[in-house]
Amino acid sequence: MKPTFALLGLLALVTTTVTGVVAQNGAGPVPLQPERQAQPLPQPQPRLQDQISEFVRRIHQDSRGDFWFGTNSDGVIRYTGKAGPAELPLEYFSPRRGFGGYAVRGIVEDAAGHVWFGTSGGLTRWDGTSFTTFTEDDGLAHNDIWCLTIDRAGQIWVGTWKGVSRFDGTTFTPFDLPESPVDATRGVSSPWIIHSIIEDSTGRMWFATNGGVYIHDGTSLEHLSEADGLCNNVVNCILEDREGRFWFATHHQGVCRWDGTTFTTISDRDGVQGTEGWDLFEDADGNIWFTLEHFGVYRYDGQEYRNYAAAEGLASGAVQCIFQDRDGRIWAGGHMGLYRMEGDAFINVTRTGPWK
Repeated sequence: MKPTFALLGLLALVTTTVTGVVAQNGAGPVPLQPERQAQPLPQPQPRLQDQISEFVRRIHQDSRGDFWFGTNSDGVIRYTGKAGPAELPLEYFSPRRGFGGYAVRGIVEDAAGHVWFGTSGGLTRWDGTSFTTFTEDDGLAHNDIWCLTIDRAGQIWVGTWKGVSRFDGTTFTPFDLPESPVDATRGVSSPWIIHSIIEDSTGRMWFATNGGVYIHDGTSLEHLSEADGLCNNVVNCILEDREGRFWFATHHQGVCRWDGTTFTTISDRDGVQGTEGWDLFEDADGNIWFTLEHFGVYRYDGQEYRNYAAAEGLASGAVQCIFQDRDGRIWAGGHMGLYRMEGDAFINVTRTGPWK
């Protein structure tokens, strides 16, 4: 255990309208090239230097109302609404300030209000004042963490590059799963990497791997794979919706749904494009949101799928997380920073906002 202490702590859619006429010596309007229609100016891309980070990977709002943004390379960023050290309402925590790692792929909060971060350098806990990081030296399966969840008993399940650890606050206990194929198409992969862990409404634990999904009911282990109808064995995210259906975001065949008997693959027949799925989220109204590489975000209202991409303000099709805050606002994070839905479009939230 390594205790350390923290220091004190849209895309704008711009179109120029050309009327096609000019005034000439007060003699009235004269047509401007009537055979050509006016074209909108190219839409400017947000500047990288204005973003809170190049890649926002996880979003969480804690019980205090503070936002935490996990990034690929800048550690974690906290927004409290108050001016931080740089006169901005943001605080950056990385290993230089006692935080566990530069990449953050999981954020959860326990019943005591401690916020836990799955980082590239171990499991880090924030108690409201300081950070403490747990590593392989403390019994963690591997320091490179890819997902986190807390079960109904308060245990933290940690998915790492080298398998699963269960943490009761004192001791890490290994949880063994079968080896899976290494996915050579990914930048990071291993036979034991775990991409997502959830606890379902009946208390079963689900694990997303490169070799399909494993379900543990406390006694036995069940396996779901392409042989059972799963759209792809390389699963990045699992979601159980309020109707008890399970959704899977896969790396090579998009998103599919399982009702306990039948798998249904969401495809271009449903108006959905993209094969590389990353995140799944159900909002307070029961809408299902998911992200597909190159195609932004989709929302399913139970009837149809609605796409949100460049025309709706997302500067990049590489969106990796969707989140809803306590005020009901939808946030998206990915390449080229952070976005929040306003009305029926997304706006880019930069270092200076708009935050409200």
